[in-house]
Amino acid sequence: MMEERVKMKPLDETRVHWRTASYSAAQGNCVQTARIGHQIALRDSKNPSAGVLLLTPADFHALLVQIKD
Repeated sequence: MMEERVKMKPLDETRVHWRTASYSAAQGNCVQTARIGHQIALRDSKNPSAGVLLLTPADFHALLVQIKD
């Protein structure tokens, strides 16, 4: 189970390179990802100003495992 290490906070996005999965881009329901230091950032492509979820690589991996199940 994922630990309580997730954080929501404002982010200076002028220095962040966001990536959108090509698989989801056609549907418009996209989660964008970016690497920020040693963390993985996630945001909603339709509402990027809503905030950013920061995860450790281990927690991001655990999230992906849960999604794929």
